Amino acid sequence: MRVAELYDFRKFRHTEVPLAAPGPGEVQVRVRAVGICGSDLHYFSEGRIGDTPCAYPMVLGHEPTGEVVRSGAQVSGWSAGDKAILEPAIYCYHCEFCRSGRHNLCENLRFLSTSGDPGFFREYVNLPAPNLLPMPAELSFEQNTLFEPLAVALHSMQFGLPKLGETAAVFGAGPIGLLTVALLQLTGVRRIWCIDPVERRRELAGALGAAALIDPAAVDPVTQILADTGRRGVDVVFDCAAKDNTINQAMQVARPAGRVVITGIPGDAQVRFDYHTLRRKELYFYSVRRSNHETESALQLMRQYPERFAPLVTHVRPLEHIGPTFETLARYEDGMAKVVITP
Repeated sequence: MRVAELYDFRKFRHTEVPLAAPGPGEVQVRVRAVGICGSDLHYFSEGRIGDTPCAYPMVLGHEPTGEVVRSGAQVSGWSAGDKAILEPAIYCYHCEFCRSGRHNLCENLRFLSTSGDPGFFREYVNLPAPNLLPMPAELSFEQNTLFEPLAVALHSMQFGLPKLGETAAVFGAGPIGLLTVALLQLTGVRRIWCIDPVERRRELAGALGAAALIDPAAVDPVTQILADTGRRGVDVVFDCAAKDNTINQAMQVARPAGRVVITGIPGDAQVRFDYHTLRRKELYFYSVRRSNHETESALQLMRQYPERFAPLVTHVRPLEHIGPTFETLARYEDGMAKVVITP
């Protein structure tokens, strides 16, 4: 089968590898679509995610959908041709954190698309049967790749806890930020500010419910939001960018005793941190690690509101074009929001 490997800094190559039969408890799936995540982009354009460098070669991609080919022994409920979303995380189910329901903190976690655990930029994959869930029929293979980032955005809501009539700010209008705006609008948040330097992404945020759209290259977002709120600040802030000082800006625009949720992943190993703003305001400050039991809720939302989520997939490219596609996305060109690769 064909595989796209990131084999050096900003360099992909296409290789052929043998296709093994599915083992007991596994299902073999033909990968039909894989969304490009911000973490994939970190690995490509920075050679690392924070303090974790690439270990080449790597197979990236962890937002996949596919079609069942065949099942191994001891598997029931799946037939050839079934359409599925594919969970990228494999848990041990036995450690302290799995047993307490915090699977995303599993001590023995395998996350497919990290060093040593190939991801889904390939034609086929064998997965444990519990990692497959029925794909919503209301959306295409490409659009259904949104299940994984939507689950992450839903997980961030567990910390931000937006309430009817509150105000919110979202830094970053990439896919996670756009999905966060969509969820905030569904919760009844009264006014949403969205900050992003890319015009097309601001437009998408506006279509999803953001009332105030700020270009940080033209306007200081802290000055603008504090002016708009009479210097009070907003009730809850989601930083879905985690770059160019947005973490500190998120704290600066939050009201006293507000909630600040960092969903994005900083590219640097160490981050400058405005501790005294956090202390003076006695802010609630949360970090997010992927998702935890939110996939079913994400799929339910996608079935219920397909017209809301479908437009976020703006570009679909074949596996053969993965290198140029990553280059374009890294430059934030061509109006790209969610970009999907089709093996």
